[in-house]
Parts: sequence; structure tokens; C-alpha cells
Amino acid sequence: MGTVRTIGVLTGGGDCPGLNPVIRAVVRRAMANGVVVIGIKNGWQGLVKGETVALDLQSVSGILPKGGTILGTSRTNPFKRPEDAQAVLDHYRALKLDALIAIGGEDTLGVAVKLIAQGLKIVGIPKTIDNDLSRTDFTFGFDTAVNVAMEAIDRLHSTAESHHRIMVAEVMGRHAGWIATYAGIAGGADVILVPEEPVDLDAVCEVIRKRHHRGKEFSIIVVAEGAKFRDGTMIAKEDKTDAFGHVRLGGIGQALADLIEQRTGFETRVTVLGHIQRGGSPTAFDRVLGTRFGAKAVDLVLAGQTGMMVSLQGQQIVAKPLDETAVMMKTIDPELYDLAKSFFG
Repeated sequence: MGTVRTIGVLTGGGDCPGLNPVIRAVVRRAMANGVVVIGIKNGWQGLVKGETVALDLQSVSGILPKGGTILGTSRTNPFKRPEDAQAVLDHYRALKLDALIAIGGEDTLGVAVKLIAQGLKIVGIPKTIDNDLSRTDFTFGFDTAVNVAMEAIDRLHSTAESHHRIMVAEVMGRHAGWIATYAGIAGGADVILVPEEPVDLDAVCEVIRKRHHRGKEFSIIVVAEGAKFRDGTMIAKEDKTDAFGHVRLGGIGQALADLIEQRTGFETRVTVLGHIQRGGSPTAFDRVLGTRFGAKAVDLVLAGQTGMMVSLQGQQIVAKPLDETAVMMKTIDPELYDLAKSFFG
């Protein structure tokens, strides 16, 4: 690849605890090797519009424990308009980037795959609180989101037991139930509902009735926002979609609560955790994983190994090809969900 002098870094898609530790690691590892880092503002939008910021040790000082991303983010898809895609190529070259580090989920990395095919040198860093990207065991942000959801479930237990209520906690998870399953197991939920399996309302109500028969006059149900009823419909807040064609999900918790109360007669309330799961300071696990990902991404650039994605495999950070298979969906491990189901009721 030759001498690396300048690299860019951007964060795209939903914000996520651990993004700032990644940015910090990229800057510190790059500068230790004499490489200049240019921050691209607001994801791919920054390369469309040419919006950048210089990053140095002062820029990243103190950001390790902070949630969100100092670079900003957006759900911009430059391939929706040919002129935007061309603007990305033009600004990449105008900035004289030797490589770009793209931090994001399936949409952000999907754009990176297309740009690599057009000759850009890119290294990907997988990011999603949903933990639903293939080719990596875990993504940073997931552990923080699970801990937030678990703490919420712990608190819901108190109210549910005091008021003899059914409490439904709606958590994130568009296509995969990783957050719901991990948080549900950790929080002792009585039922966990995920996108991978249609909601069996009869079975859910039966669990609740059995609990009442044995003297448990409350129940905790965790449902992922992307869970579907048996007719296959997803509950969305509105019909409009984002730049990548995704509808804004939300509402399955309330729909479920209404149906449970109608069928069982037990008072049922819903709590939607929503963006609370995305915010706040990252856990130690996510800070360490983000730091390892950021440093490894720079190492790959320096070694001329672009077109790759960093990945956690067991305890090791390794490189995987950044191609179409890298952004495929990773759904919940059936064995893990079977374990969760064995504790229902």
C-alpha cells in the first residue's frame, strides 16, 4: 500500500456506547505511527458534503467514558443518488486519504462494501447494540445495552410484585433477539419474545395463568421491538422509512399488553426502553472491545490490509473480509433461546 500518511474515520447509523473509545483508539494508534487522522462528520453524510474535523490527542482526551460519538452520526445512504455517491469519491480523493475507517452496522458497512468495489481503501469496524452482525462474536455497545435493560427489568420486578401486575418491557432488536434474550435471562423474565419466533399469545397467557395458580400474582415479559405476531406483521410507529428502507419500529409492547389484559383479565402495563439503551457511559467490556477494535483497524491499514473488517473471535481480534457476507444478519443462537424458554413461567 505504500506509506500511510492520512486516514479518515467516520461513525454511521445509530449511536452506540463504545463509539468514542473506538475513535480514541484510532487516533492514538495512528498518531503513534505518524499518521494524521481526519474525522468525517455525521457518517457518510460528511463525505457527501465534505464536512470534516481534524482529530488529535487533545480532541480525544477524556472521551473514553462518554456515550454517543464526538463525530456525530446519520443514516445517510449515498447510493440513493448518483451525485452523492460521486461526491463521496471526490471528497475522499480531495482529502488525500490513504484509507478510511468506517464504524457502523449493516447499512454503514454495506455502503463501505460498494465503495471498496469502486476502488476506495476501507477498513470496517462492526457496531450495533443489537449484536446481529455476522462474522463477529460480539459488537461493542451490546453489553451496555443489555446491562441497561437488565437494570430496568430488575426495577420492574418491584412494581409488578407490589401491584400484582403483568409488566411488559419492550427492548431493541429489529431482526434479532440478542438484547431481549440476554437481558431477559439476566433479569429473570418469565417470558422472552424475539423476532426469530412468532409470538404465541396463547402460550404467553398460559404461562401467566399458571404462575397465578401457584400464587405468583405478577409476571415480567420482555419483548424485542421486531417481534411479530403469527400473521407476520411487525408493529411500526409510522409508515415512512429511513434512507436504507427501514421503518421506525415501536409499539409491539403496548399491543401485546392490551391483548394479554383482554385475555387474562390481569392488569398489564408496558415500559418501552427505546433510546435509553443506546445512551450513557459504556461498560468496561465495551470500552475494552472498542479500544481493541480501533487499534486493530489502524494496524490493518498500516499493514496494507484494507477491504477487511475487524472481528472478535473468541478472545482474539482478527481480520475478516469486508464483503456482502460480513453484513449478513446474525440471529439468536437457538440453543441460548431454548435455555431461556426452559425458565419461562
